[in-house]
Amino acid sequence: MTLTVRQYAPSDLEACRDLWRELTQRHRDIYDDQIIGGDNPHLAFDDHLEKPDRADTWVAEQDGQVVAFVSLLADGDEGEIDPIVVRSDLRSQGIGTRLLRLTIDEARRRGVRSLSIRPVARNVEAIALYHEIGFRTLGHIDMFMVLDADSDRDWKPGIELHGRDYRY
Repeated sequence: MTLTVRQYAPSDLEACRDLWRELTQRHRDIYDDQIIGGDNPHLAFDDHLEKPDRADTWVAEQDGQVVAFVSLLADGDEGEIDPIVVRSDLRSQGIGTRLLRLTIDEARRRGVRSLSIRPVARNVEAIALYHEIGFRTLGHIDMFMVLDADSDRDWKPGIELHGRDYRY
């Protein structure tokens, strides 16, 4: 099977919406919270396309079907990879790595000096891949405080940073 990577085209809209739906479901599953992303999470892809800092989006096609996509956001010399999505049954086959390397190369070509990526804390597989590729410097950290005592989200212990314990 041949994998082709190319720029996003408007004809890819439905396939990318489906991938966004998969991404949302992955987050729902790893956080055991089925309301993440709301009732129509796939429509968030449309909002993503309208981001003023979206520099480019690429899709990976296999056997004529879009199976993954990635976007580069850029603001001056700072960039971000957001999101990168690979169809669930094709993960761990090098597709994400290929898209990441393409995006990193494109960011360099555009003069980006620092490139970030923000996986959810429980996506251990993604974090391992990003670290392997070279994302080894921490910049910003999102911190949460649970205000709803009745929240059914089960936060896991196990992260330490600067001598402080955190849940994720």
